[in-house]
This record gives sequence, C-alpha cells and structure tokens, in this order.
Amino acid sequence: MKRSETGAGGPSGTDGRTERGRQTREKIAEAVLSLLDEGQALFPADKVAERAGVSRRLVFHHFADMAELAEVAVNRRMAQLLAQVRPIPVDAPLAERIAAVAEQRARILEGVTPARLAVLRLENPTAPVVEGVRQMLELARRRLTEIFAAELDPLPEAARTDLLNGLDAVTTWSAWHHWRTSGLTPDQARHTMAVTVHALLASADATPRG
Repeated sequence: MKRSETGAGGPSGTDGRTERGRQTREKIAEAVLSLLDEGQALFPADKVAERAGVSRRLVFHHFADMAELAEVAVNRRMAQLLAQVRPIPVDAPLAERIAAVAEQRARILEGVTPARLAVLRLENPTAPVVEGVRQMLELARRRLTEIFAAELDPLPEAARTDLLNGLDAVTTWSAWHHWRTSGLTPDQARHTMAVTVHALLASADATPRG
C-alpha cells in the first residue's frame, strides 16, 4: 500500500510545518512591534520570547540575530504607516493643502517615532533598514513637490530648491521629534508645523520671479 500523500512526511505535513513556522515568525515580529508601541527601543531576546509566548531558542531559530529581528519589525511598522498615506488634492486652496499635510504627517510621524528611535539605537542598522528610512524620506520630499507645485514651480531654480529644503525640514521626523521632546503635545506640534509651512510658503511671494 502506498503511503498516503497526507501522511507524515507528505506534502501536507511539510505544509503544516511551514505554516506553523510562519505563524511563529509572525508572533515574534508582532511581539517586537508591541514593545515598540510601548516606547521600548531595545529588544532583549528573553523579553521578545516571553511576549511572543515562545522559547528563546525559537526566536533564534527564526531570526539569525536581534538585528535581523529589529529590521523585520521596523520595516513592517514603516510599511503599515506608509499604507496610511492618502492623496492630498493638489488643486485645493493653499490653506486646505497645508492643513491636510500637517494632519497626515503629524499622525504618521507620531506613529513612526518608536521605530525611528529603535533605528537610531541600533549599533549597526542593516542595509534594508537604512534603505527603508531613505525611501520614506524621498517619498515625503517628492510628495511636497506635488502638493505645493503651484507655489514651487514658478520660482527660480535656486529659490525653489531653498523653499523645498525648508518645507522638507519642517515636515519630517527630525523636526517632529524636536517639537515633541521639547514638550509640545501632538496637536501643538501639528499646529506648529502648519504655521511654519504657511510662513515658508508666504515668503515665496516676496521672491522675484524670472
């Protein structure tokens, strides 16, 4: 009699082990995300294992080291936050565009703070983590050129670059973290961002065209 294809060692047995491994890996990654959400930026293997409900041995069975685990968790959180980005109508009145940018960036930057702090505290962040941060920054800058094209495009090249650099600086995480660690609430930091963006764009009206 032939061994059943669903017997031990058959495809379904392999598939079952693969699925259990995937579920365990998910549990471990989610454990790190929950620690991130609690403001922790270091992930001792014992604490991760306890949070995931698995053994310490299983943590290192699924991840080569804690740097790889941090990479998976940080990239997952960044992807979750990027999924929250919504289009902002580029033809809306300026005040509406500024308010929309400030609201969306405040929400996302507040959410990404634990992951960004974790990256900063990694002794040797892996290349994918560094690349993920770079891509987020590039996307954020590119979106500004689209949202404020009506104000940026008529400017001379040098003035346009200066204004874009300023807008980029006050709408990314470094400025947000500065405001939050200086004691501003999320609403206050969002308001400060909006006021600063408005001031920068208003200054462009005084720039000679040509």
